[in-house]
Amino acid sequence: MKIRMFLMLAAVLAAVGTVPAARAAGALATVKVQYREVPDTYSVEGVVEATRQSTVSAQISGRVKQILFDVGDTVKKGQVIVRIDQREAAQALSGAQAQVMQAQAALQEAKSNYERSRQLFAQKFISQSALDKAQADYQVALARAAASEAGAGQSRIAKGYTDVIAPYSGLVAQRLVEVGEMVNVGTPLMVGFDPTQMRVIVSIPQYKLAAIGKHPDVSIELPSLDRWTEAKSVTVQPIADPRTHSTQVRINLSANEAGVYPGMFVRAYFTVGKTKKLLVPTSAVLHRGEVVAVYVVGDKGRLELRQVRLGEPNGHNEIEVAAGLNPGETVAVDAVKAGMVEAEQNK
Repeated sequence: MKIRMFLMLAAVLAAVGTVPAARAAGALATVKVQYREVPDTYSVEGVVEATRQSTVSAQISGRVKQILFDVGDTVKKGQVIVRIDQREAAQALSGAQAQVMQAQAALQEAKSNYERSRQLFAQKFISQSALDKAQADYQVALARAAASEAGAGQSRIAKGYTDVIAPYSGLVAQRLVEVGEMVNVGTPLMVGFDPTQMRVIVSIPQYKLAAIGKHPDVSIELPSLDRWTEAKSVTVQPIADPRTHSTQVRINLSANEAGVYPGMFVRAYFTVGKTKKLLVPTSAVLHRGEVVAVYVVGDKGRLELRQVRLGEPNGHNEIEVAAGLNPGETVAVDAVKAGMVEAEQNK
């Protein structure tokens, strides 16, 4: 009799412990893994660069008077980013304008002299050679006046170069000068780029070009952002590097891709065919040190942490399981929640 009551009590306790665990496991989102036909990809590492990136340099010599923007600042097209002391340029312009006035006065005198010489020649008071000299002097004065006007125009343009203008809207990436520094023509002042237009640069071995094709389908993995994006357009350069026997491919990203900046590491996945893979959601994978595992839902909702070997990501928040799982098995979609449920089951 005592033995029978003990067995009944043990059964009740087992049932009480099993039901909550089963219910907890049943509340987990799960997925049954099966082989699926997915694109077969070739992956290659690359870096991000700005489609528009430039170094703004000084077009006039002088001392840096004012720096209006710094690294990380947003600049609009046409805004002044650096001012160079314009006193020297202003004096040069004043000198050029004075030369214009002098040349104009000389031109007026030469013109008047030529007109008088023509009248005197008509009255036969001077010779042909005297008239020719007056005409030549007038033409020389005309040329000097034109040259002085051109020089004044150059001085005006040079004075305008004291205000360094942003060629397009973008971000300041580097500031290369300080207030008070002397700069010469060609001295780099700032480096900027347009963050709305970015692209990825990768190098493809020549033997892979045929499989990739002229119009490849490409997905881009951004590991640092834990995000994927699709290529807007792809350009295969019609030239190869003779040292590495590879060809550069430019992958243009969509406009205003958030969080992407020049120099960022990425992976590009080129579709080269179709294949069947055993896939699980990336959220189902648990990383504990060097151990990579998933929670497999077994009989009566019991969870088993099973080590797996992963293949390549699929690009849609899924990753290939190369070993450790069999088709038809069920895994928990959220490895973190599954770990909490497992802890409850093992109490």
